[in-house]
Amino acid sequence: MKKLLVVLEREYMERVRTRWFLVATIFGPVFLGALMFVPAYMATRSSVSTDVARIRILDATGTELGRLVAAELNGGAFGDTSLTQVTAVAPASMAQAESLATADVRRRRLKGYLVLGPNALAGGGVRYAGVNATALADMRRIETAVSRELIGLELRRAGMEAIEADRVKRLRLTLRSERLTPTGRAGSGSVNLLFASVVGILLYMTILMYGQNVLRGVLEEKQTRVAEVVVSSIRPTTLLAGKVLGVGAVGLTQMAIWLAASVLMIRYRVPVMRAFGLDATPIPLPTITPGQLAILLLFFLLGYTLYSALFAAVGAMVSSEQEAQQAQMPVVLMLVVSIMFLQPVLLEPEGQLAFTLALMPVSSPIMMPLRMSTVNVPPWEIALSVIGLAAACYLAVYFAAIVYRTGLLMHGKRASLREVFRWIKAA
Repeated sequence: MKKLLVVLEREYMERVRTRWFLVATIFGPVFLGALMFVPAYMATRSSVSTDVARIRILDATGTELGRLVAAELNGGAFGDTSLTQVTAVAPASMAQAESLATADVRRRRLKGYLVLGPNALAGGGVRYAGVNATALADMRRIETAVSRELIGLELRRAGMEAIEADRVKRLRLTLRSERLTPTGRAGSGSVNLLFASVVGILLYMTILMYGQNVLRGVLEEKQTRVAEVVVSSIRPTTLLAGKVLGVGAVGLTQMAIWLAASVLMIRYRVPVMRAFGLDATPIPLPTITPGQLAILLLFFLLGYTLYSALFAAVGAMVSSEQEAQQAQMPVVLMLVVSIMFLQPVLLEPEGQLAFTLALMPVSSPIMMPLRMSTVNVPPWEIALSVIGLAAACYLAVYFAAIVYRTGLLMHGKRASLREVFRWIKAA
């Protein structure tokens, strides 16, 4: 145990004192702060774009729809519509009108043109073409303007007064969802969904990053022949355990710093931004119990142990960085499975796919915490997932120790799978 602690302390202190650790630890909160403050700052310094209004509306409906849409794009009924050209077009002349509008766009006289076809009043025949067609905000604004004015036009045709029709067409429904758990309310549904996505991606990045750190550490010791000296005074399995636990402690330290900084930034975001004269709205935090946090850390530790043992075995099998890049691909692909199915699981966290992935040891370190952040997972599912993951960790560490013990002192060539199976069989 004493030798294990010595190796653990060496691995931990060696990494936390590096510039890479300091830069990565500081960069996380700085990046989060930039995401919070820079957009708000830029919003206060930038004016509203008029690109969406510098268009030509080709109206073939035979109504005042084109004029109404132009007014809506320019700020409502009392807006300045001089930026938007409205042209009444006969259906038979639409192709020619579009050709002329396209030429004006190419000459940079317009940003684009909006086609209101003869059947636009029925919800069809509305098209837009322009240089800003990929600007999602502009397209959303045009779509909203056309939808509102279509509704208002139909309401006035049905006999509703213009003022009342204008009020009705601007009605918007905002649905607030709230997640319920056996212990009570757990915050906004959208916040929990966002939190689940962040948790899944963060776990994936951390496990992959520190697992590969173990691989590079093993490979470096092989290449510098340090391992030959170390194994003369300590068992290879103890060396492997100390290396895995030491690097894991570094990962936990960094995650704790990132988490604490994130919570503080989100909690004090509003008063800080208002002190600098920036608009800010509170960001609700998801409700996390100490038990859920403990389970989250447990899955991280087990997942990290599983993959770091596999990465350590890969490091012991190879003799160069190039060989390591090739040999680690099967291990990386097992972890990538979780990210590949991240969106389907978020869309249906109680489905069969999510249930299966949450029980598979290669994906459960990411999928089970993700499911727990979105739905109420029965305790027996969590227990079954933990047992399966723990069993996989035991087997991975056991076989990795065999490969590590034999491959650590092998130089000059990469071990084949046949040789690895022979080592395991002989153990």
